[in-house]
Amino acid sequence: MSFPCRHCGSSLQHHAIDLGHQPPSNAYLTLNQLESPELTYPLKVFVCESCWLVQLPAHAKADELFKADYAYFSSTSTSWCCHAERFVRSTVKRLGLDQHSHVVELASNDGYLLQYIKKLGISCLGIEPTKATADAARLKGIPTLDRFFGLDLAQELQSADLVVANNVLAHVPDINDFLAGIACLLKVDGLASIECPHLLRLLKGNQFDTIYHEHYSYLSLQVVDRIAAKVGLKVVDVEELTTHGGSLRIWLALEESTAIATEAVASVLAAEQAAGLETLAAWSNFQNRAAMAKNQLLRFLIDQQESQAVVFGYGAAAKGNTLLNYAGVGSDLLPAVADRAVSKQGKFLPGSHIPVISPEELAVCNPQALLVLPWNLIQEVSAQWPGCQLFTGIPQLTRFG
Repeated sequence: MSFPCRHCGSSLQHHAIDLGHQPPSNAYLTLNQLESPELTYPLKVFVCESCWLVQLPAHAKADELFKADYAYFSSTSTSWCCHAERFVRSTVKRLGLDQHSHVVELASNDGYLLQYIKKLGISCLGIEPTKATADAARLKGIPTLDRFFGLDLAQELQSADLVVANNVLAHVPDINDFLAGIACLLKVDGLASIECPHLLRLLKGNQFDTIYHEHYSYLSLQVVDRIAAKVGLKVVDVEELTTHGGSLRIWLALEESTAIATEAVASVLAAEQAAGLETLAAWSNFQNRAAMAKNQLLRFLIDQQESQAVVFGYGAAAKGNTLLNYAGVGSDLLPAVADRAVSKQGKFLPGSHIPVISPEELAVCNPQALLVLPWNLIQEVSAQWPGCQLFTGIPQLTRFG
């Protein structure tokens, strides 16, 4: 079966990696659902040889993945909230935002970022399609629309001095329409800040676990620049971040604005070109590296079980579900995964059906070893569990402490 590229429409022929059939990574199950059939989709990533957008075909529609009871709440991570607060402080100063300005965040989740905008008395609006998180934001007093964003919605909204879109560009099936909506929403001298995991870091860091059905696209600056230009936007700055294993904060302006691209843009573009991101050769060994990491994890868990040592998981993250399902790990090897998100506690991981417990329940078990599934939060977890042996599975099995 042939799939069209979601940007240029070319037929997708070359796949970068195949992680088998898996359920959506955020489709946590209740006890009653364990006895019912579980829907899975192919998790095979393609590379478009025409525009070089790396992507998953849209096997599942966005409204099937981002449901009203979507279980991811951004505020659960203290480090992520600190990241958002630092961004707000620096950006308000950079753009000179004040009580006359207007800020719109796309995929605003539970108000983790806009709460800091609101504290400064700056007008703001959140766009968040999942009802549970949108309701949480409204409880904080943040105006929030629970709708999917695109050009049609942008035409209904007040123009913005700043549009923020953190970790959402990869999640939208129609990336052209989403960026066109941003172009429509921006004031002439406004800026959009988009954060997304960097494809270059995914490849170099063997971060195959960040591949899941909610992530339709895997983005380089070259590709974002190319798509943005099609809708009247231009890249004017970029920052390399450590979040999510290595992300980009891409600053976009309208083509007619006077903003000029910084040297950082040329630097990141050159690094991507040097790595051969827009060649098929860059992906030649990716599948093998993923298989090696999978096998290392399985050997570790089996060895621990045979020595009668119990390893628990920590962090019921979407990336962890990709890793566990690809490796075929179930509750026989990992009896439970703890998570601070109340929305996930008492449920079961999709595919593996491993129970999710609270950190308090985990403490009662007196864990000696934890497999930290959101490896990008290893420092945060280390501070929460001092004296405990911590392990991560990406880019290979690694021990901390």
